Amino acid sequence: MNQGMKAENPVVAKSKAFAVAIVRAYQKLRSEKREFVLSQQLVRSGTSIGANIHEATRGQSRADFSAKMSIALKEAQETDYWLDLLHETDYLDTPTFAALHAMNDELLRLLTAICKTSAARS
Repeated sequence: MNQGMKAENPVVAKSKAFAVAIVRAYQKLRSEKREFVLSQQLVRSGTSIGANIHEATRGQSRADFSAKMSIALKEAQETDYWLDLLHETDYLDTPTFAALHAMNDELLRLLTAICKTSAARS
């Protein structure tokens, strides 16, 4: 059941754009910095946000929608950690970090609002 989320919804588009940016950062980390462990964690959590949002839009129930959005929020919180760690260890330069962090912060705000609204409706 589509709990009011449409493909043109900003969180859907923003999460996909973020996933693309994360994959590009991952490719750069792998090829230029030869970093393999932390970057794998970043790409896993950073792309999982959009995957869970996508699943939520096709949820079978309000509870399913809420659960998937909650997972997306947790993945965004984890991604924030990996971004900070990669930046503080000089794997991510400041401009790349700032851009990715801003995108993730926006997703965190959107997902927090969606989760709060969804919880209030149940």
